[in-house]
Amino acid sequence: QVQLVESGGGLVQAGGSLRLSCVASGRTFSNYAMGWFRQAPGKEREFVAAISRGGASFNYADSVKGRFTISRDHAKNTVSLQMDSLKPEDTAVYYCAASGSWTTSRSGFDYWGQGTQVTVSS
Repeated sequence: QVQLVESGGGLVQAGGSLRLSCVASGRTFSNYAMGWFRQAPGKEREFVAAISRGGASFNYADSVKGRFTISRDHAKNTVSLQMDSLKPEDTAVYYCAASGSWTTSRSGFDYWGQGTQVTVSS
């Protein structure tokens, strides 16, 4: 089992920045690719970003490319999502997830955090 705990959500004005963090515990952190997903009210949970086990490969949703940056720190068992130039349409609950494979599919992620709310006001 892998336990994931997110933090860093909040309320920010459009154009602002937030940094989300996710701390992992349980099994070996470096065995898992890590990802961020988000779910807005009334919508499906969607892929945002992923980082490979070693941290050398990345994948981003088109809607966040150039604005969001995913990173990981193996010493701290942490994956982060730096979100810049935020837009009202980024408003959602953001979830951290861990996968034993390299994927962007929600079904490919085995472990999930509880989520953290991000609200971007216009």
